[in-house]
Amino acid sequence: MNLRETKRLGRTDVSVTRLGLGTAPLGGLYASVAHGDALRTIDAAWHAGIRFFDTAPLYGHGLAEMRLGEALANRPRDEYVVATKVGRLLQPVTGKATEDRHYKGTPPVQPVFDFSYDGVLRSVDDSLARLKLDRIDVLHIHDPDDHYDAAVGGAYRALARLRQEGTVGAVGAGMNQWEMLQGFAVQCNFDCFLLAGRYTLLDRSAGESLLPMCERKSISIIAGGVYNSGILADPRPGAKFDYEPAAPALVAEAQRLDRICVAHGVALKAAAIQFPLTHPAVAAVLTGARSAEELRDNVAMFETSLPAALWEALGAPYHA
Repeated sequence: MNLRETKRLGRTDVSVTRLGLGTAPLGGLYASVAHGDALRTIDAAWHAGIRFFDTAPLYGHGLAEMRLGEALANRPRDEYVVATKVGRLLQPVTGKATEDRHYKGTPPVQPVFDFSYDGVLRSVDDSLARLKLDRIDVLHIHDPDDHYDAAVGGAYRALARLRQEGTVGAVGAGMNQWEMLQGFAVQCNFDCFLLAGRYTLLDRSAGESLLPMCERKSISIIAGGVYNSGILADPRPGAKFDYEPAAPALVAEAQRLDRICVAHGVALKAAAIQFPLTHPAVAAVLTGARSAEELRDNVAMFETSLPAALWEALGAPYHA
């Protein structure tokens, strides 16, 4: 795969490189990351040719956005695409802070759900300040699983306005499920969806219904979670799937996929990171990295040449 190749999102003028950098790890997901290491990781992505960067207020409670803004501050603005998200406002911590289950080393703020029209506009202003930008290229409604009505009646209306005004280039929604995204595709005018973990080698559930619908409607899919929380990077007992220890049946299936890859002389990670792009609805793949070394490994896996016979053995029906 050529990571420098670009793909347009929906019918918009926003084009993204086929491989993007997700910044949740740089916000301290599961373990804190030193500031210098975070900046070096983003620099390594830039030097590798990546020009698509995904972040969110939730990631490190603003830390990922601030680090991304600092790392890109001296880069030509028209040469990269930044995606961020709405649905959580960051409020100052009052009293004793509760340690976040996922993010470590965060600033003294806490995320609070807010999918309202006014909350989204405030969230965008806050994100622009942290990112040191005057516009956002892609804006997603972030994990509105229990907030469908507010996402449609509040957040989406705000996104549509910002898109019309030119503050935002493309609007989407980012989730770890496909069913609600399909509802959004029917009810609203989205340009793209960030779909995490539901179109991977191990979980292809979105391929039956959502992806064909998005292809028909020109809604681009950005595929995240391609390693399904790690099981497709190292399919050992105890590996995580969707952030939790994987069930034995999932481990066994991942190990079966690994054996197929080994038989074709390639790493499972290479097949996992490239698999989503075998579907025409998928515009780009996002992977996270917490170090320049991890970033370079992801790039190597993405650029590995894979034989057509491997895709046939793995059952990738859309591969030409």
